[in-house]
Amino acid sequence: MDRTEAFEKMLTDVLEQERSEKEQLDALRAQGGDKTATFKQLMSNRLVLTRIIALFREYGLVD
Repeated sequence: MDRTEAFEKMLTDVLEQERSEKEQLDALRAQGGDKTATFKQLMSNRLVLTRIIALFREYGLVD
């Protein structure tokens, strides 16, 4: 796998993970689980992923 393929795979994985964790957070919120350790960990992960995606946008690598 060359660097471009590796980047494309990483980008796809980051976007999918961010989407998946958002869905999990929404489900926990709906169940009143927004004070749980799981919720806090997912929120922390999502903040990191959101920052990574923002950097990709800054460099014109994602819309």
